[in-house]
Amino acid sequence: MTGTDALGADPGPKGLPAGYRWRPATTADADAVHRLVAAYEREVHGRAETAADRISAELTLPGLRPEHDTLLVHDATGAPAAYGWVKGQRARVHVHPGHRGRGLGGALLAWSETRARRAGGDRLAQTVPDGDGAAAALLRAGGYSRLVTEWLLEIALPREPEVPDPPAGIAVRPFRHGDEQAAYQLTEDAFDEWQPRRKSYAEWARQTVERGTFRPAASPLAFADGHLVGAVLSLDVPGHDEGYVARVAVRRDQRGRGIARTLLREAFRTFHRLGRPACTLRTHSGTGALSLYERLGMTVRSSSTVYGKPLVTG
Repeated sequence: MTGTDALGADPGPKGLPAGYRWRPATTADADAVHRLVAAYEREVHGRAETAADRISAELTLPGLRPEHDTLLVHDATGAPAAYGWVKGQRARVHVHPGHRGRGLGGALLAWSETRARRAGGDRLAQTVPDGDGAAAALLRAGGYSRLVTEWLLEIALPREPEVPDPPAGIAVRPFRHGDEQAAYQLTEDAFDEWQPRRKSYAEWARQTVERGTFRPAASPLAFADGHLVGAVLSLDVPGHDEGYVARVAVRRDQRGRGIARTLLREAFRTFHRLGRPACTLRTHSGTGALSLYERLGMTVRSSSTVYGKPLVTG
């Protein structure tokens, strides 16, 4: 199968091995894509780490055109073999373990670069688990260089964590309806320090508070004089036996007071009370937050590297 985008160019991958077919992914493919990604992660990490609703959220992000920005590759039996996704400066390429070493990764990587260029991008980045040496080698051979290290951290919750009192002048309560815009402003202001671009509210919400797994009770907020100054936003993912902290942010002028520590321990306590034996979160070397999480008792479960490459036109 092939297709044509608005500029009249074939958006499909070049050089697919014989016996493979491709088509754009749709929202109806979310479960199939998740199974493919989970199979890949079980081989690399020993366990699946990506939640099913993350795939659904990615396929419905504002501004994404799935008919041009996604690919689902099938083998001769019709089973999903590889998946590609591009939005802005980010790409995701996954190949099912049973189909690795056949050139699918290289074909989808080349497609992702072509797609990003046609969308006006001048850079592209992709995250690769540190346990996947073949994928890392493919990226390095293609001109990609290391940008940051990303860690998935975990904390066991065998007993209810103690939660320190909030700093003086700080009030803490769970997230509730009506907090969305303030939480968006706070977290994007904080992430502006290291992320390549600011998300729109619609895109941010699709990845956080609009997900069906968003757990307001495990998402404590901190206020000073009625203004939001700190937030932890959490997910409770079906099929996983642990909570997940998706966002941690404290307003710049309130940092160093222990607000993040208080909010995280509040989230951990809530997950413990919900019967979750552990909680996880992600951070990377660009944030400088690893030591904070380690002081809270979190340890690194797995690591990945974000690779980036400038895209040259012509």
